[in-house]
Amino acid sequence: MAGFFKRRGKHEQAAYHLYGSAVAAARDPYLYATLGLPDTLDGRFDAICLHVYVLIRRLNQDNPAGAEMAQAVFDAMFHDMDINLREMGVSDMSVGKRNRKMWEAFHGRSAAYAAAWDDADALAAAVGRNFWRGAEPPAASPAILVRLVRAQFAALLAQSATTIMAGTVQFLPAEEATR
Repeated sequence: MAGFFKRRGKHEQAAYHLYGSAVAAARDPYLYATLGLPDTLDGRFDAICLHVYVLIRRLNQDNPAGAEMAQAVFDAMFHDMDINLREMGVSDMSVGKRNRKMWEAFHGRSAAYAAAWDDADALAAAVGRNFWRGAEPPAASPAILVRLVRAQFAALLAQSATTIMAGTVQFLPAEEATR
C-alpha cells in the first residue's frame, strides 16, 4: 500500500482513511443481524456502496476540493477491491473484468440513489432492489435503511470540511442512525 500512496495525488492517503471509515460503518453487525441485510459478499459490497455513496455525496458539497476528494475515495475503493479480489484468489486475467463489473455496479447504484434521493419511497425501492435483488426484503428494512442513509448524510454534513478533507470522518453507529 505504501506504493499506492507514493504514486497517487495529494488526497489519496486521506481518501483511503475516509474509505476505511465507510467500510467500517458498512460492517456494523446491526445491519445484518437486525435489518436483515444479506451477510454475503454481494450484501457486504452493497453496504459498502451505500456508505461510500453517502460519503461521496457529502464530499461533493464542498466543490471543487470536495469533488477531487470524492474521486480519490472512489479510486481508493476500487484499488481496495482489486486487492481483495486478488486475495480471494481471482486470477490476474479476471481481476480487471471483475473490478469493472463492480465499478459499473457502484455507478448504477449511485445513479439510482441520486435519482431517488428526494423521494423516500423511491429510495427505499432502490435500496430494496440492490440489497435483496428480487427477493422479498424483511418488512420495513428498506425504509429503515433510508432513515439510516439520511441520518448518515446529515451527520456527515455536520462535520467540518477541513476535518473530512484531512481524512477523518465519523459515521453514526447503524442502530443510532436508524432511530
